Amino acid sequence: MIDLEVPKKFIPLLKQASGLADEVFRPISRKYDLAEHEYPRELDLMSAVIDGLSDSGASQGAGARTTSGGAKEPAGVGAGSRGAKTKETVNGSNLSSVLSIMQTCRGDVGLTLTLPRQGLGNAAIAAVANDQQKERYGSKWAAMAITEPDTGSDSGAIRTTATKDGDEYVLNGEKIFVTSGERAELVVVWATLDRSLGKKAIKSFVVRRDNPGLKLVRLEHKLGIRASDTAAFSLDNCRVPAEDLLGDPEIRTEGGFGGAMQTFDNTRPLVAAMAVGLTRASLDLATELLGKAGLTADPDAPLHTQPYAAARLLQMEADYEAAYLLTMRAAWMADNGKPNSMQASMAKAKAGRTCVEVALTCVQLCGATGYAETELLEKWARDSKILDIFEGTQQIQLLVVARRLLELSSSELK
Repeated sequence: MIDLEVPKKFIPLLKQASGLADEVFRPISRKYDLAEHEYPRELDLMSAVIDGLSDSGASQGAGARTTSGGAKEPAGVGAGSRGAKTKETVNGSNLSSVLSIMQTCRGDVGLTLTLPRQGLGNAAIAAVANDQQKERYGSKWAAMAITEPDTGSDSGAIRTTATKDGDEYVLNGEKIFVTSGERAELVVVWATLDRSLGKKAIKSFVVRRDNPGLKLVRLEHKLGIRASDTAAFSLDNCRVPAEDLLGDPEIRTEGGFGGAMQTFDNTRPLVAAMAVGLTRASLDLATELLGKAGLTADPDAPLHTQPYAAARLLQMEADYEAAYLLTMRAAWMADNGKPNSMQASMAKAKAGRTCVEVALTCVQLCGATGYAETELLEKWARDSKILDIFEGTQQIQLLVVARRLLELSSSELK
């Protein structure tokens, strides 16, 4: 059985993350939604505080933590690491990550994604990097580049190539929708060693942001999470040291993505946690606004005896609880060394869909107030959609779950 009560050791972390959401993120949320592509300088101080807490050991999971080898691994308000994977791994890092992300995303999802050194690429490094790579890159800010102009949710169709040349790999291709791509110090790039082998040949590479072969093409203008920069890159004969390939350099024909796919098992619960946090924020604000209008929901009364808005609030609370529990389970499994691919996809699918439905319904229930810029509900409705798309769309998550349940391969169930 899984004990879903929040461990006492995480309470200080959650208070810190909650304070960050309420006192730092929300006051500047609208500012950086309007000033898209402007870096939120207010986050530099918060990053320094997080690093200080982590280095002192005062707050496990807040920012970065140190392994016995001295390398920092991302956790807490940013990326998680695969728990119980080695003796050095601190059990609970994934759980602390999702719990704190739920809190910070009550404030702003885009600002959560913009915290320095807390990128999704950090989760990839934590998932599959060796000790030497973690020591080199564990304290740096890493973005992750998967999506391509002709390759969306089907990561196995990646066209960016990586060709071995002596003690280097030469990368060529295009990447789009790279979260924090301009601001990060590193970009974890997914590329194929052999297109003819499909997903089996997909590997991930750590590319320094200042690599001359990694060229920024543009920054995207987006519907939501505008505080987070989203970049497009071209890789033109981009040379990367062979030692910066993450995971096994060999192509294992009997396996799938290998180390690259372990990244999703780490990052999908994190994105689910973002969706859970935004869902909580929407429900809380809608409940408050409707309460001021004289409408309150009674959880002990039958739904059909209550006004429509009250009944919908209760139904959405039930969906929120389901998404929360699924996300906690996926994180708990990762921390305890249990394969969680199906559970991570279940959490991402449920949380992403619930977030979009709840955010839009809260706008509707609050009428003109929900649609106006006087409240954050309209912004949250825009922010919510990406959480059902990136790290694998709703449809891809359901496909992963179906394959696991039916014990079918990707070629048998497409």
